[in-house]
Amino acid sequence: MEICRIKKISDCKHLNLFSIQYKDRGDNIKNWVFASRSSLSNPLNQEPGISDAVVVVPFHRQEKKLVIIREFRVVLGGYQYGFPAGLVDTGENIVQAGTRELFEETGLVVTRVLKSSPPIYSSSGMTDENISLLFVECDGKPSNEFNEMSEEIKVIMLSRKAAGKLILKPDLKFDVKLWMVLNMFADHGIIS
Repeated sequence: MEICRIKKISDCKHLNLFSIQYKDRGDNIKNWVFASRSSLSNPLNQEPGISDAVVVVPFHRQEKKLVIIREFRVVLGGYQYGFPAGLVDTGENIVQAGTRELFEETGLVVTRVLKSSPPIYSSSGMTDENISLLFVECDGKPSNEFNEMSEEIKVIMLSRKAAGKLILKPDLKFDVKLWMVLNMFADHGIIS
């Protein structure tokens, strides 16, 4: 396999489309279109090891519950259950970005970082976007006071039993990362 050519075909602030030409194992020329968070003319030249975004997996210490959000997602035309998340701003590390996003989306404050992942990919057939998972403990009272006008978020705190019931509802739209953590939390009482 060999990359032959890449061409940026859009120029937007947070997401761009790229056309890539490559040779397959039989030396046949193939074309692919993918989305990227990169503003570079060739996203394959991005510095490795830097995450585009962070997804925060928060456990509320006082309530002893997993914190999730129900958020309106334009692309889905409705509500999705997921974790607080957002782009990593220039100059931020994963912990700084995750702490900021958790507060902005839920009003909760990180009290302890438990674990973070390296950059991981969830849909590499469509995008090169990568995220880091940040597992944290948090405290405070949920609030949507700091949500942006483009965000409609409801904070939900789940016990192990409530998590087990939620994942059985086939009519809900789940973020894949949330569903996996909810399933583990429901079955084993752990988040990582």
